[in-house]
Parts: sequence; C-alpha cells; structure tokens
Amino acid sequence: MPDDAAEPEGDVKQEVRQPDEPAASDGAADEDAIEQPAAAKPRMSHVRLATIAGLVIVVALVALCGWLGFRAYQSHQAYAERELYLRVGTQAAENLTSIDFEHADEDVQRILDSATGTFYDDFEARAQPFTEVVKQAKSKSVGTISEAGVEKINEDGADVLVAVTVKASNAGAAEQEPRYFRMRITVQKVGDEAKVANVRFVT
Repeated sequence: MPDDAAEPEGDVKQEVRQPDEPAASDGAADEDAIEQPAAAKPRMSHVRLATIAGLVIVVALVALCGWLGFRAYQSHQAYAERELYLRVGTQAAENLTSIDFEHADEDVQRILDSATGTFYDDFEARAQPFTEVVKQAKSKSVGTISEAGVEKINEDGADVLVAVTVKASNAGAAEQEPRYFRMRITVQKVGDEAKVANVRFVT
C-alpha cells in the first residue's frame, strides 16, 4: 500500500493544549479586569447643593423668627403688665383722695372694689364710720395725680409711687389750701386683674 495514504493531507498542524494550561483569551480578560480602575463616585450636583443650602438657611431663619417673636411677645407682656400696675396704682390714689359727701357710699365702695388682702379688710372695717364722718362734715375732696411711676415689680405685683395734689372743702371751710401727698401703693395680681394690697404715705 502507498505510504502517503497514512499521512493527513496538506501541512495542517493541530494545536494541542494541555489541560492545566489556561487559554490565551482568559488571561487577557484577567489582565483587563486588573488594569481597569474602579468607577469614580458621582459628584453631588450644584443644584442639589444649592437646594440643601437653601433648606438650611430657611430652617435657620424660621428658628430666628420664632425666637424674635417670642422675645417680642415677652416684651409686650411685660409692658402691658407694667401699664396695668401703673393704672391701678394711680386710680387707687385718685379714689382714696376724691370723696364727695353726696356720693360717699359709692366712693367708698369703689375703693373696696379695687382692694384686696389686708388693705381690703382694714378699709372695710373703717368704711362705715368714715362715711358717716364725711357726710356729717359735708366734706369734699378732689385728688389730682401729679406724677406716678412703677418703683419695683415682683412676681405677683408691683410698688407704685404716686404724687397727688388734694383740694378739699367742708362745711366749716369752704376752700382750703391744696395739700400734697406721696403714696407707695402696692398692687397685687388677682387672676387677670390687679388690686390694691397696701397703701403707705411717704415723705
């Protein structure tokens, strides 16, 4: 038999790969995986930064406005309370020094209505004899406030200093010289109101 029948046709060579030898394509893929850098984290956009900054500013402004509003409320409350004490104190001084024998009962009751505590008790105990003396003497007195101011404020009230000028007349002396008094009137809060708790004459 001829020899060339046993040999394969042409010069084709078969490449034999050992079982443990990695394929060329696999090695190239591994190298690419090692050399490729990790993907960078995306940066925060300018729009998002501006939004966050705006929210922070809004929150800060709201907090500031709330604090300023609270301070304004406190100032308003303190001012209103001071004005209440001053008004009650000056009105008390005027009531105490303005007594007309023709309206003595009403004048005395007005003083009692604005009083509280020991001052109320003391004045009520003397109200009846005082009214009788005023009527018998046909006495009239008119008090005019010259000056007034809040001297001291405490937790439940205040001391009010009042300067008052009093013009008086009675059956025995139709016209008398004006008299000048200074009073320290202690005003005390009673619920939503304020009333007179004590009256002292000062020099």
